[in-house]
Amino acid sequence: MEKRFEICSTDELPPGDRTIVELNGHSIGVFNVDGEYYALKNDCPHQRAPLCMGKVTGTTSATDPENVEWKDDGQILRCPWHGWEFDIATGESVFNPHKVRARSFDTAVESADGEPAEESAPDGGCDCGANLEGEQSPVDTYAVDVEDKQIVVYL
Repeated sequence: MEKRFEICSTDELPPGDRTIVELNGHSIGVFNVDGEYYALKNDCPHQRAPLCMGKVTGTTSATDPENVEWKDDGQILRCPWHGWEFDIATGESVFNPHKVRARSFDTAVESADGEPAEESAPDGGCDCGANLEGEQSPVDTYAVDVEDKQIVVYL
């Protein structure tokens, strides 16, 4: 059964603002995005940064390198440590960095006579410990309701 937590009045959280609260031992960020309220776990799945303390911004989208568009202004949360971006409404990664990587190749530094001097580390991808495979949103979200001008979060 979900527990009910009154966060604050709607007057105390105007559009574009957030508050971070401790609920049942969990740090939760509650956001007002253009009059809609959302709650996210304050924990970046990458390296456990305090995600909800990050910048609220938008993001870019492009169909090709010459047509870049700014979109979702005020709806994207950027992790304060490494810049990973998440949709505040869904908790989904904007870029989905755990599934996308640039291809890399082995390299070596060789002496003039062609003998190997040192080898590079093999491509190991992100060694941050994040296990983010799958379709589930990497950031937990919680139900938010407004009751008599009180913002309420359910865990």
